[in-house]
Amino acid sequence: MVRKDLAYAARTLRKSPIFLITATMTIALGIGASTAIFSVANAVLLRPLPYRDPSRLVIATADMRTRDVRDNPDSNENFVDLKNGAKTQFEDFAAVGISGRTTVLRDDDTPELVIAAPVTLNFFRLLGAGIALGRDFNEQDGQPQPPPPLPGAAAATKAQQLPAIVILSHGYWVRRYGANPSVLGKTTLYGRGQIVGVLQPGFELFFPPSFNMETPDLWIASRTPYNNAQRTGFFWRPVGRLKPGATIERAREEAERVSSEIRSNFPLWRTANYHVRIEPMQQYLIARARPTILALLGAGIFLLLIACANVGNLLLVRTSLRSRELALRAALGGNRGQLIRQMLIESALLAGLGTVIGIALAWAGIRELTAIAPANLPRLDSIRIDPIVLFFAALAGATSAVVFGVIPALRASRPNVIELLRGNARTMGLSGGGALRSTVVVAEIALSFVLLMGSGLMFRSFLALQKINVGFDPAHVLTFNLLGGRFGTQAAQRAVYIREVQTGLQSIPGVEKVSAATNFPLAGGFFPIRWGLEDALTDASKFRAVDNQEVLPGYFETMHTPLLAGRTFSDLDNAPDQNVAVIDELMALKAFPHQSAIGKRLLIRVRTPEPEWVQVIGVVAHQRQSDLADPGREQIYFTDGFIGHGAVSQWIVRTRGDPAKYGPQIRAEITRLDPHLLITELHPADYWLEHAQAGTRFSLLLIGVFAAIAALLAAVGLYGVLSTVVRQRTAEIGVRMALGAAPANIFGLVAGHGFQLSAIAIGIGILAALALTRVMSSLLVGIKATDPMTFLAIAILFFAIAAVASWIPARRAARLDPTVALRDE
Repeated sequence: MVRKDLAYAARTLRKSPIFLITATMTIALGIGASTAIFSVANAVLLRPLPYRDPSRLVIATADMRTRDVRDNPDSNENFVDLKNGAKTQFEDFAAVGISGRTTVLRDDDTPELVIAAPVTLNFFRLLGAGIALGRDFNEQDGQPQPPPPLPGAAAATKAQQLPAIVILSHGYWVRRYGANPSVLGKTTLYGRGQIVGVLQPGFELFFPPSFNMETPDLWIASRTPYNNAQRTGFFWRPVGRLKPGATIERAREEAERVSSEIRSNFPLWRTANYHVRIEPMQQYLIARARPTILALLGAGIFLLLIACANVGNLLLVRTSLRSRELALRAALGGNRGQLIRQMLIESALLAGLGTVIGIALAWAGIRELTAIAPANLPRLDSIRIDPIVLFFAALAGATSAVVFGVIPALRASRPNVIELLRGNARTMGLSGGGALRSTVVVAEIALSFVLLMGSGLMFRSFLALQKINVGFDPAHVLTFNLLGGRFGTQAAQRAVYIREVQTGLQSIPGVEKVSAATNFPLAGGFFPIRWGLEDALTDASKFRAVDNQEVLPGYFETMHTPLLAGRTFSDLDNAPDQNVAVIDELMALKAFPHQSAIGKRLLIRVRTPEPEWVQVIGVVAHQRQSDLADPGREQIYFTDGFIGHGAVSQWIVRTRGDPAKYGPQIRAEITRLDPHLLITELHPADYWLEHAQAGTRFSLLLIGVFAAIAALLAAVGLYGVLSTVVRQRTAEIGVRMALGAAPANIFGLVAGHGFQLSAIAIGIGILAALALTRVMSSLLVGIKATDPMTFLAIAILFFAIAAVASWIPARRAARLDPTVALRDE
């Protein structure tokens, strides 16, 4: 029986190719969009982390609340205290150090970029990472290095230095050594490291993007000793594993007990109001991306509902037009169940075709999503169509079949046989269901209005981002990272080397200025140091945090960062005995409100365990650090020489023309100076601007596309309802025109009905948008979710869409020939 119904449904649909294509593509768009976004949500939010029993993994991060510092790396001593002191709720703790980029030499003596990070000996065992070749770390690998040598004993002590014990990532092993198993026992890191193992393929390091952690190529066993006098070295990112049955609340209580003991025993941490914060690993990883993904998933589901409503409306009209056929089948003995089954099978067939095409659209959409998604979106590489995504698409298709098929099926199952067989075939079928079709269109328009509101708010946010002053002029600036090379061991040697690089780059024709810094604005990676005023000498709780930056003289001039007061660094300032600093306007306002900062002194701790005084010589505009939407922390600048020369690695070159054209010349000059130097991340400064607004642009583009499709579907739905109204009321319109009604009145009658439906829908849409767009608040910049101008603009836009959708049916009604209309009826 079902097979016959399927064959009959297929034949029926083939007879209406325009309806078949329209309905199928509409539902395909809805399923394709929602499935593509669900693929992102599944990979980022739902799929468990690829570690052993990931639900019990937590991240321990250091907060210093007095200084408004969160998510800080922790010291080795604090980590060991946590590991040894939190035994009730935790199985164990492990840690990975801040990853760094360095170089190793290939066989042809050219430098190769690698990412390296120290780890505790139990790191891979805690996460459940397997070893594909060789062995895991053991206790002997973590033996601390011997104490510093006595004067005159450097050569002997160098021989006593223990090698760094290294495990390779599987990808680096394949890339660098061609998966050669004889790699075990080889040396790396310029002969200072010994390879003992290779990880299994696919192991990645997943931390929140704000941590600026990359998956290492070289994992190095930590030899860091426990030393209570050195609790200020922040480099560990601890990971813990809860015991079975332990709760996150009790784990936090136990970590707080350890924090309290550290605060009690060490004044530095007491005055900083130090706390260890425990966060579930997966939830913490996705915390920042979660609102964006959920908003986009909601937009995709809204689009699916709009598509269902649109197809439902098409089916209502189609069912009405087939009322005589259905009435005839009922008169010949067809029962209600058979009619419902037949209509639902047609709906299921449409949904099935739409689902297949929608999956193909989703597959193409996922490729585009991964291309335009922000790089800091967690687990971006794992987005794909997997069995869970296919199940979602099938469920969406089945749900769609029910949503848009059940009401037409119920209406078709109760035909008024006598009236339909007696009446006009064309209009009697359309005489019923007008209210229902109008209700569906109102729902479509209301849902579309919410989507367009979201798109409008994101567009306003994107415009606000373009107006933000980033604190420098990115035009004609090329930036790159410089690694490796023949840096000397003495500060004077490093200073000469840096000067050679600066002079060599400055000699390139078309280069105006050259400078360097430890970090480039908007690239992230900044870390705070302590600062205070006179009162901090007697009350350490008065110390606050500020992000520091080491720069070469000429940095602010190269960046075109406005000087607001005083002066910038000169070459004479670029020395360790010159205790001078430049601060930004936010720092000046906080440290010296309502007074000039020039000549004032600050206590800072950046190169010695104890704070030292520096004098402020200049105030510059604030530079955005990693996010256009967030001003970030205050900033203080020192010269590279003050730190000891060699801290700067991010070079900035200002050119006369297109900076991208200078890349080959810069590479050639660097190779001439030292073939062991390696250039990485060679980008125009505009790249970092694009990077900083990638998240907003991603959300805007997707919600905008969804909103445009939704508005088009709503316009088509409104057009369909008004066309049906014209067909229903053809006789009435003919009578009105015969009695003297002007075409303009007829036009207004039909168009007015369209505007009436739109006004009701927009009113409902405004109320829904007021409630639903609040969830987007964290995505917006410089605008509120209830912005009245955006609401007004979208309402006007929707009335314009309604006007276009109403114009064609109204125009057709106004041009009816009354004699022809009356004769047809």
